[in-house]
Amino acid sequence: MPEAETTLRDAREAVVREHMESENRHDFDATLATFSHPRYEIIPTAQVHDGPEEVMEYFRASRAAFPDQRNELIALHHADDAVIAEFDLLGTHRGPLFGIPPTGRSFTCRTVALFLFAGDRIVCERVYFDSATILRQLGITADPTDAT
Repeated sequence: MPEAETTLRDAREAVVREHMESENRHDFDATLATFSHPRYEIIPTAQVHDGPEEVMEYFRASRAAFPDQRNELIALHHADDAVIAEFDLLGTHRGPLFGIPPTGRSFTCRTVALFLFAGDRIVCERVYFDSATILRQLGITADPTDAT
């Protein structure tokens, strides 16, 4: 791989790592700084948060529901214009979630996020996860494998 490509790949990986670590620290100003323009697309809920104000509101609402929300990185994969992160998303339901009162239960959900890049800055984080996995662990929906 040419040195310029390796340097860009390394820079992008460092940005994704800082992005994810700053989310875990709840240092959302640092998270926003990893973007050239902040944008989250949460595919399972069909939500798009575009621009700094909407993204900060997403952080506020998601951390109100899950104050301990965090990610545990499993692997990073590189594409021409993206870094793909596979991680476990974890949290405890301590506040309202889409009008659902807190259950006090925790969840762990395998998640994939596409960090789309322009140069060395993120232009979009597109997140994929199974919302039924989270809701089932929170006790909000029945477990389909439970025969009782």
